Amino acid sequence: MTNYDYDLFVIGAGSGGVRAARLAALSGAKVAVAEESRVGGTCVVRGCVPKKFMVFASDFRTQFELAKGYGWDVGEPTFDWCAFRDKKDAEIARLSGIYVANLMKAGADLFHGRAVFVDPHTVEVDLREGKKRITAAKILIATGGRPKLPDDVPGTEHAITSDEVFHLPELPKRMLIVGGGYIAVEFACIFHGLGVDVTLAYRGSNLLRGFDEDVRSHLADELRRRGLRVALACRHERIEKREDGILVSHVTDSMVIESEVVMFATGREPHVKGLGLDKAGVTLNDKGAIAVDDFSTTSVPHIWAVGDVTDRMNLTPVAIREAQCFAETVFYDRPMHFTYDAVPTAVFSQPPIGVVGLTEAQARHEYGKVDVYLTRFRPMRTLFAGDETRMLMKLIVDPKTDKVLGCHIVGEEGPETIQLAAIAVKAGLTKAQWDATCALHPTVSEELVTLREKYMPPELAAAE
Repeated sequence: MTNYDYDLFVIGAGSGGVRAARLAALSGAKVAVAEESRVGGTCVVRGCVPKKFMVFASDFRTQFELAKGYGWDVGEPTFDWCAFRDKKDAEIARLSGIYVANLMKAGADLFHGRAVFVDPHTVEVDLREGKKRITAAKILIATGGRPKLPDDVPGTEHAITSDEVFHLPELPKRMLIVGGGYIAVEFACIFHGLGVDVTLAYRGSNLLRGFDEDVRSHLADELRRRGLRVALACRHERIEKREDGILVSHVTDSMVIESEVVMFATGREPHVKGLGLDKAGVTLNDKGAIAVDDFSTTSVPHIWAVGDVTDRMNLTPVAIREAQCFAETVFYDRPMHFTYDAVPTAVFSQPPIGVVGLTEAQARHEYGKVDVYLTRFRPMRTLFAGDETRMLMKLIVDPKTDKVLGCHIVGEEGPETIQLAAIAVKAGLTKAQWDATCALHPTVSEELVTLREKYMPPELAAAE
């Protein structure tokens, strides 16, 4: 029997890698983890967590305005970007340290360095003191994804991505954010809320492709109402940097946009370059992600992959669940795999979005006829202050079974509310069961259990 240095070697110490390593180590396995950057991965270091702090910071401007409507005199608020940035960085360092400590407590070894495959059972880790070869019976790849810049736009070397945006030396006066997905939308709202003159440019006809059409249109209206400049059907031609440091973006129809910062949020790709996957025999799918089966097994039986590097459903909680299923299957002899239906997700825009289940279009494609319940209203908290913000809530129901197939919320506490609504959708509860639940008044979420009239889109009503 071959002797290996470790029972499991994990490449990548993000949310998925750390969870898998800890659970495997707690089973009694000898485990090691390699991380080329900071422990915690995208979510903790340069993603969900620091971004949420920025969302909190940016929302205060709206809250100050609402406070005036309630009789408060808050004066002229100011924002200190550097003070906020440094405090955020300190908190991220603290959280990263907790991840390291948890790995150590579980008994896993941590190598700070980039690991690449030498052969199917061997990795080489580039450590500060030199390169070290390590063998393992089993290997898990959890290297996540990375933002990418377009390769067809001259001048992108002057632009940044979501990796660099957290560490800007100063808050710009003007900022151009390119993209229409959740990362672009969230950062556009963040910097707009911090007082930056933001332009959000997207080549498509509307933001948030893949979300429900009513959600997309409602958010676009709210962004414009709040003064965030949105340029749709807008393509970049080139970026030039003037001597004074200003970036000049040439876009569709000879339009020119000047800004101190240009940020591209036009997509992410699995982080597989330079891992030596060919030497291990691990194959990629047609999207450039690591190909895996339902149990996260790659083309090599003793090598697995979880998280964004597989490009299945790129959400931190999903990576954690995939990692847990891997550990349960491989180290606890309890075979299980994650199912990707009814996974709640959020866009921390302003206003925020929370969704779970099918969009109306998806439901009609899968079920044919569906019932739709939709409401738009002004929440009492902002209504009292004279704000024109409107919320949207939408339920999609299968008329044959009465099962709620999807729930969509745009507005205050949408992400918080959708977590609880997801329990009902995941459990397959019916609209009648939602209706039988007593409303909690006065709350915005009570609308979810008081929707009684079916909504008919104008175009469908005309057709009937």
